[in-house]
Amino acid sequence: MIKDFFNQFKFPEIKLVGEFDRFDKEMFGEWEQKITPVLDSWDQQFQAWESIAMDWVNRSNLLFVITAPFIYALWIPAILLDIFLFCFQLFCFPVYGIPRVKRNEYIVIDRHRLTYLNRLEKFNCLFCGYFNGLIAYAREVASRTEQYWCPIKHAGKLKSPHRRYQKFVEYEDEDEYRANLKSMRNSLPFTENPDI
Repeated sequence: MIKDFFNQFKFPEIKLVGEFDRFDKEMFGEWEQKITPVLDSWDQQFQAWESIAMDWVNRSNLLFVITAPFIYALWIPAILLDIFLFCFQLFCFPVYGIPRVKRNEYIVIDRHRLTYLNRLEKFNCLFCGYFNGLIAYAREVASRTEQYWCPIKHAGKLKSPHRRYQKFVEYEDEDEYRANLKSMRNSLPFTENPDI
């Protein structure tokens, strides 16, 4: 009896469901036609990567496979370092009068264009180019900062000092440090010539 009572009414909600379906088809049907090929392409790319990765896993030494995540995990600190170096130079270098290091002169990524490399090798080349370039870029930022704030050689011998280091004052030579600190700072802007 109650069911019959409600069945005699046509509720607008039922009509709205049909309207939403029509609106959905009109508004998103065209978008779906455009995005579907892109998603299919991504799916194909993922399948290709998966195939390459599985082929690599099957051919590789087990220790290579086990250590790979540790290598690729370096993306996280590398990107963070890149961001912090950018902010450091942006905010600090103008205050000290130190010219900013041109990042694109140190980070060069181009080996991924080589046609004879497979996708995994290209990705590895991209990683190595970025990471090694980032370290060189960070070293240049740090060496300019060190020249400004503390151009003093260490007491011990360094295995691989940066290019500005040889012009720093000797470890225990306070007089030379006091006399040359201002001139070291005034040698800005830094030149790309290693004989600064």
